[in-house]
Amino acid sequence: MPNPKNEIGEGDEAPDFTLPSHQGGALSLAGFRGKQWVVLYFYPKDNTPGCTQEACDFRDLYAQILKSKAAVLGVSLDPIPSHNKFSSKFSLPFPLLSDPDAMVSKQYGVYRQKSLYGRTFWGIERSTFLIDPEGRVRKVFRKVKVNGHAREVLGLLRGTGEAAPSPRKSKPKKV
Repeated sequence: MPNPKNEIGEGDEAPDFTLPSHQGGALSLAGFRGKQWVVLYFYPKDNTPGCTQEACDFRDLYAQILKSKAAVLGVSLDPIPSHNKFSSKFSLPFPLLSDPDAMVSKQYGVYRQKSLYGRTFWGIERSTFLIDPEGRVRKVFRKVKVNGHAREVLGLLRGTGEAAPSPRKSKPKKV
């Protein structure tokens, strides 16, 4: 199982990967190198309240994230058909990548033993990695609290180091 002492940290080179995308084909992190920033966020499960809110927050700020010369990639253990339904239901404009064997999640140190209602199991710990165009991890967010997270990431992309102002308080909704 993953060794927390081998976690990816700020300043480290981001491990490359290739995963299937719900938008078709496979997507490689190397394809972004030399071109743009990457917001690589790992989330536990499609269509659950926290994961839906996080995805919709990134969706609502997506145009501003693109203006900051960044791409958003969501990763979970869910299969492509689940990602297709999730993306369609909430009009998510960015790729959702399937990591069914947790290989990439383990590389990034986000596949962890978790506990819920007295039951222990392995799954993804909600985490985000902000990766620069040279492929270096510039910021790591572990055990992410969803509320305000996407705005905080946008603030870092804009170079302010502060959360971008909230355009409105919204609940996840179909668009």
